[in-house]
Amino acid sequence: MAFAHNLLTVPADTSNPHSATSIITRPFSSSYNSLSSLSFSYSPLKFNTRRVSNFPKNLSLSHKASVKAQASEASSAADAFTNFKHVLLPITDRNPYLSEGSRQAAATATALAKKYGADITVVVIDEKEKEAVPEHETQLASIRWHLSEGGYQEFKLLERLGEGSKPTAIIGEIADEMNLDVVIMSMEAIHSKHVDANLLAEFIPCPVLLLPL
Repeated sequence: MAFAHNLLTVPADTSNPHSATSIITRPFSSSYNSLSSLSFSYSPLKFNTRRVSNFPKNLSLSHKASVKAQASEASSAADAFTNFKHVLLPITDRNPYLSEGSRQAAATATALAKKYGADITVVVIDEKEKEAVPEHETQLASIRWHLSEGGYQEFKLLERLGEGSKPTAIIGEIADEMNLDVVIMSMEAIHSKHVDANLLAEFIPCPVLLLPL
């Protein structure tokens, strides 16, 4: 029966004299009974591991700061539309009974102001003088009726007449002077060229709610 010696050495850390690892077997035969006489001697291998982060710490902190800043800006924008206390309703059309867009804007202004307990200021803007508008008093009566229908019998009414064709600048001036929270208008004022949409962001210091027709 044939016998053999086998020696297998696994390299390990040479700095530690006790870290060498070997597997030594005694002479064995091909018979299955000899397997019971096998003896194994080993010591566990040690590996040094180090945790590696995929992102630099400063980049992670910068990202968190950016997300926090964006959340703060979003919160401020949301507050502007939920915590307003003074609404501006500009009337720029010349219809004595108010156009469809102006009626829509009046209904929206009263509904939102009533929900949040806000005050309403109406400004009537026309490039012509009062004497040149024969149905001016009829238009004022229409404004009072529509706001009273929305639950507002008391509101501030301003008239800016005969100041030329600059309603956007007038709206911005009033919104700034009175520290208003939101301006509510219909897109009709944009389509009819009464208000310049390109100047709204420049002259209006508060959010503007434009209602589609």
